[in-house]
Amino acid sequence: MSTTNASDNQSGTVPPAASDIDPAASGTAATRPRRTRGRVLVALAAGCALLMAWHDHLPEGPGNLGSLFQTFLPWTVLTVPVLLAAALVRRSRLAVAAVLAPAVVWGCLFAGTLADKRSGGAEFTVVSHNVDENNPDPARTARALAASGADLLALQELSAASTPVYERELAARYPYSSVHLGVGLWSKHPLAGVEPVPIMPWTRAVRAAVDTPRGPVAVYAVHLASVRVSPVAGFTTGGRNDSARKLADALRAERLPRVLVVGDFNGTDGDAALRPVTSGLRSAQREAGAGFGLTWPAAFPVVRIDQILLKGMTPLSARTMPATGSDHLPVVASLRL
Repeated sequence: MSTTNASDNQSGTVPPAASDIDPAASGTAATRPRRTRGRVLVALAAGCALLMAWHDHLPEGPGNLGSLFQTFLPWTVLTVPVLLAAALVRRSRLAVAAVLAPAVVWGCLFAGTLADKRSGGAEFTVVSHNVDENNPDPARTARALAASGADLLALQELSAASTPVYERELAARYPYSSVHLGVGLWSKHPLAGVEPVPIMPWTRAVRAAVDTPRGPVAVYAVHLASVRVSPVAGFTTGGRNDSARKLADALRAERLPRVLVVGDFNGTDGDAALRPVTSGLRSAQREAGAGFGLTWPAAFPVVRIDQILLKGMTPLSARTMPATGSDHLPVVASLRL
């Protein structure tokens, strides 16, 4: 009978009663954005954690991406602050919590690497260095290496022009030496049985027995084939992997119980493609270093491709030396024989 009722009837619209509204449906519509917020970030965090945890089992895949991922594995830590910042921007508590997964996995992988494990009491010290065939001052590099006091120097990428310079500068401290094309050994102790190891068509590896006061040590100074990264071919590791397999064959035939394998591997000891060599050896840096010991490029090292690997001995300390004019940093390890 009232004006209001007449108006409502004329329009044909009746306001719904409060009891007619479905609270569940209304709540779903209101809260759906909150529930879905950050799900993409959660998936990314989980994916990063799984890749880190299963890096040893990654297939090479197109362009050898598995090998490339393993090479730069320590840098996956950068995904943690990136994902965390994105989670905070999205205001997603679920995504913030998910970021803990890659952070924990990375910590499990590398916390031990970051610890300082160096100790004293060395009986034998070895230095390995890719001296760079384009090194502008090989004499200065030679003097820096000699100043280390190492018992053995293993040098790679010697050139026809620089080799006489190293021979002259190192002769006073290292009476025993042998150079085969780009690879050379300088020793304070006698060298025996020095011969090339056929890992490539030209000499990129030599083997020698160093007659130390504690007995002979087989030393392999190596420079594995180079790798390249290109948008078309990806991570080109075929030549390097083939040279590594040939080196592994030579190591399996080695009869001396104490073995050193040093040099420029053009890959990290965590690269599964190099496992034919690294599986039977221990890394001096991993066992007795402090941090990652990154070696290349010398101006801002991002990977450790220069290795000192061993068996039958105990590493006591390992580190990189200051830059010498090469594009690689030298690596040094002190050992108990």
